[in-house]
Amino acid sequence: MLVKGREGAMAVEEAAVEEAIEDAVRLQQRLFTVEEYERIVETGIFAEDERVELIRGRIVQMNPIGDDHAWNVTRLSGIFWQRGGVVVLAQNPIRLGPRIAPEPDLAILRPDVRQGRKPEPADILLVIEVANTSLAYDRQVKAALYARANIPEYWIVDINGERVEAYRDPSPVGYRTKRLFLRGEQLAPEFKPDLLVDVDAILGPPASAC
Repeated sequence: MLVKGREGAMAVEEAAVEEAIEDAVRLQQRLFTVEEYERIVETGIFAEDERVELIRGRIVQMNPIGDDHAWNVTRLSGIFWQRGGVVVLAQNPIRLGPRIAPEPDLAILRPDVRQGRKPEPADILLVIEVANTSLAYDRQVKAALYARANIPEYWIVDINGERVEAYRDPSPVGYRTKRLFLRGEQLAPEFKPDLLVDVDAILGPPASAC
């Protein structure tokens, strides 16, 4: 019993040490500004194919792009380039604040957007994320960031669920409205209601048809 008691005490002590270390790490976090983040990227510290973004001052590693993900982005880019009369920014960072520079799969921009800098909220009509393994992150973290930045509309293409989630009416606490669009249905961006987009045109042929 004495040995077990000692082992239990040691386990409690080790847990306390781990918790103290975690607390110290949280207290000593170094948050980066967008400008600092850009300088870090420019140094080449990240590999060319490494995907990262700046979220609330923290550099976050993004999931690799799979084939389904890449094709969804390609199809969406074509739809908006051909019919939208807008500027399409694919997988490049946008600036939402001093410490926030996410890299959405697509940012649909006003046709008169000023070039030579990262797009800002006033330039953005619609943001789209294509989600495979990142669905929870895109629904929770990304949706909150885009809503607080007053991005008017946000779409999540849910590859596994074979649907598109459309969020509108941004507020400081999130988007007020959400609609789901399934295969066989159409949706249109708020900035151009006559631009009807087939969900099937975004998702491509069903897996059973490939």
